Amino acid sequence: MSETELRVPGALHAELAERARNIRRKVLAMASGRGQGYVGQGLGVADLLTCLYFHELHYDPAHPADPGRDRFVLSIGHYSIALFAVLAEAGILADEELATYGEDGSRLEMSSMASTPGVEITGGSLGHGLGVAAGMALGARWSGRSFRVFNLLSDGELQEGSTWEAAMFAGDKALSGLTALVDVNRTQADGDLVLEVEPVRDKFESFGWWAMGVDGNDIAAVVNALRSAREETCKPKVLVCRTRLGCGVPLIMQRERAHFVRVADEEWAQAARQLEERI
Repeated sequence: MSETELRVPGALHAELAERARNIRRKVLAMASGRGQGYVGQGLGVADLLTCLYFHELHYDPAHPADPGRDRFVLSIGHYSIALFAVLAEAGILADEELATYGEDGSRLEMSSMASTPGVEITGGSLGHGLGVAAGMALGARWSGRSFRVFNLLSDGELQEGSTWEAAMFAGDKALSGLTALVDVNRTQADGDLVLEVEPVRDKFESFGWWAMGVDGNDIAAVVNALRSAREETCKPKVLVCRTRLGCGVPLIMQRERAHFVRVADEEWAQAARQLEERI
């Protein structure tokens, strides 16, 4: 692609940037209502999911179970706070329901459940999502349908053997309807990654995948990366997305451990102010 072809129109960029801001506001509101949550992850992938849901995915918000829809598989179930915010922004969930995030009996669990509208699989046990997504992509091929499958997984999940079994399977079957998005923030529950997973891109390519690296917090870069992936029609695709945990809110970004955040009431107000100031 030439530089001109890669340029993202200003109106589109502005629309997606505003969507991402709304999603971050929703993430902060959900987490502050509980006083805790996986807010760092929600803020970190807001740009990535915005570009996916509001520019790339084919779906009808009024019919979230439409058989012809593109599928989004959230493998990392504790990122549900980001997915719920996106589904509310898309009109699949009501904004009012977000206030129930993490409550007993709520449809909005801290790890996503397939019983929630717009959620494809129950997440939580890591390493399963890519296998499920590959199965969906193979099912689309066998049924003669053209829907695509996108799977968001984490760099921590790359330490799971089942992930690489699924990668080998998808490469062998040339599942071109499958796109994996790997959130590389190099953070796990206890701090840094326990095991080194780099070079991520080279590893997927060795399994027969088309691979591309991208700044997952750069809206224009993500839009163009998704477009490049769409143009590859012979292999499964993976975008290795470098993101920053807590992106947009320095209070969260600067925490020594931001995997699961507990924040005092006055700090939530500060986090909200920081988000608006950065806008």
